[in-house]
Amino acid sequence: MNELAISAQGLTKQFKTRGGMVTAVENLSLRVTPGETYGLIGPDGAGKSTATRVILGLLTRTAGESSILGFDSMADSYEIRERVGYIAQQNVLPADLTVMENMRFFAGVQCVSAEAQKKRIPELLAFAGLSNFTNRLAGRLSGGMKKKLALACSLIHEPQVVMLDEPTLGVDPVSRREFWSLLGDLRAEKGLTIFVCTPYMDEAERCTQIGLLYGGKLIAAGTPTQIKGLLPGHLLEFTPAQFAAAQQRITGMEGVLELQTYGEKLHVFVDDVGARKAQIEMALAAEGIAHDDLREIEVRMEEAFISLVQQQTEKVGV
Repeated sequence: MNELAISAQGLTKQFKTRGGMVTAVENLSLRVTPGETYGLIGPDGAGKSTATRVILGLLTRTAGESSILGFDSMADSYEIRERVGYIAQQNVLPADLTVMENMRFFAGVQCVSAEAQKKRIPELLAFAGLSNFTNRLAGRLSGGMKKKLALACSLIHEPQVVMLDEPTLGVDPVSRREFWSLLGDLRAEKGLTIFVCTPYMDEAERCTQIGLLYGGKLIAAGTPTQIKGLLPGHLLEFTPAQFAAAQQRITGMEGVLELQTYGEKLHVFVDDVGARKAQIEMALAAEGIAHDDLREIEVRMEEAFISLVQQQTEKVGV
């Protein structure tokens, strides 16, 4: 087995536009070991899809190196295609083919023998929960079912690596959860390496390793616990009656390390929960600002990402 399932070193991708060269991915380096679920996380426009396509060999790289299972992304595209399953961001399932016809179509594209298809297709349809929908047109499937069918089709040639480009975009929460359950089963039962890029921070929690991409640059990498551990202090949450006034009063207070907004709530990072909670309550009371209880909550990936982006922006600003 190769030491690394996916590797990128100094990977850069630039596009030529009328306004000049635009850098979509800059100096990206990552290492994914076999059997991991690696999440490339970031907002729209961060460069996730571009990075994925370059690593797959679908786009030429401008600089750096990239490989899958030891095969170079640019030179060994055929070897990569044989060993990798891929779900593109946009739906590529022929809408006028049934579920079964789609399975057979992608099996043919991957040169899977008729004998192997007889065994694999029923197994994959059962795995994806589509056994009772073999005659339904793909165009008439729900969004979640389309994603499951796309996953089943990507597995027809028994790949070692599965790469997914925002696979749950636009899918309802229940279907998203079901899809990630399938991915978990794949990793547990078959030991597949899964590489997924997504804008959903909650999905990062399901990955064994993650990379946070912002503005084409990798700003942090590690396990979800390691990423959240990069944030300073402890996190307090509360809802003030006068949001702007509360935000202004707390900003700059002793022991307040960072302030974030979360809907109608304020998230306050402090160095000491006991001491700062009392000080904040006193300060708000002095200003006549009502609020619910200040409570310590666990840092989530969303808070971590916002904090790290703020730090990155401040560095660039300097």
